[in-house]
This record gives sequence, C-alpha cells and structure tokens, in this order.
Amino acid sequence: MSNPLTLYTDANFISPYAMSAFVALEEKGVSFELSPVDLDKGAQRQAGYLALSLTGKVPSLTHGAFSLAESSAITEYVDEVFPGTALYPANAPQRARARQIQSWLRSDLMPIREERSAENLFRRPRPLAPLSAAARQAADRLFAVADCLLPEGAGELFDAWSIADMDLAFMLNRLVLCGDAVPRRLADYADRQWHRPSAQRWVALPRPGIA
Repeated sequence: MSNPLTLYTDANFISPYAMSAFVALEEKGVSFELSPVDLDKGAQRQAGYLALSLTGKVPSLTHGAFSLAESSAITEYVDEVFPGTALYPANAPQRARARQIQSWLRSDLMPIREERSAENLFRRPRPLAPLSAAARQAADRLFAVADCLLPEGAGELFDAWSIADMDLAFMLNRLVLCGDAVPRRLADYADRQWHRPSAQRWVALPRPGIA
C-alpha cells in the first residue's frame, strides 16, 4: 500500500472511541495496522506520539504522511476517503443527526461513564454497586433519546447502518452488559449492534490487562 494506514488505540482495547474508529476501518474493508499505546505508562505523552495526535489522546490514525486524532474526525475522514460501507447516511439531515448523536455521546452522560466503565464490557462479570441517582437520571435521558431516535421495529437509527449506531449501542451496552435494567427494545438493538462482525473483531482482540 503506497499510503499505509495505522490506527493507534489504547493497549487494552477498551476505549469506545478507539472501537468506533476500528469498526469504521473494518466496515470499509481496508488493510490497516493496529498500534497499541500504553496509556498507563504515559506513552500518549511522549513526543513521538504527540507529533501524530497533537492532543495526546487515542485513537489516532495515520494515512501515509497524514495523521489525525479524535474518533469522530477519523470516522468522517475514513468515510470520505475510502469506498465500501457508508459510515454516515447519504441524506443530509440524517447525516447531521448522526454527527449530533456522536457529539452528544462524547460530551454528556458522564455519570454512566463513571459508574459503568467501558472496561466492564470486556471482562468477566463482577458485582457492581447499583447506579446512583445521577446515573439513573442519565440512563433515563439516554433511553428517552434512543427511543425517540430509533424507529419502531427498526434495527438501525436511519435508512441503513451508520457508525452512530455503533456509538449509541456502546453507551447502551455499558448498562446492558452490567446487568442494569434497559428497555427490551433498546437492549435488543444494542445486542444486534454488538454482534455486528466488525464489532466482534474488536471484542475478540486479546486484552492482557483485563481479567
């Protein structure tokens, strides 16, 4: 490949944002190298990595001499550059809605992220404390938004699958896979997305730091 692709992710492969970028590349069917970054050892703060990511976060993508960080920027870039499965709707309002969903999931619902760590999605079940009042309120908002956006009887948010489906399912699965109560329709939706082949290839990655 004249312009090789490398996706830099967290070393334990638990980041929802790294998973989103990974799924995007898998859906496009392009060849890429996976390069884990050991966040626990501060590898993201080393000069070499900062030169690629600018912000010192994962994921980052390099495509030949070009490098890019921030998962939603990566998925949009991948969708524009490579043929294959569309990652965003062709319809402009739906495409804008998909981007809204991605932005919202990355900037809100902090109590869920704090009390239902992404690590829980990739480890053997363990006892967890019940959700706090703040997390329950966040979960109710998540359910209300998802229920409003997901058409009755549909398997995807829009006319066809999009990367926003994967991102929304990850947030729902923070609750589903931890045994919290989730409306059946939304739990079934999240399960379908989790078992999409591109997602399962991420789930199957070895996680030496996760027991």
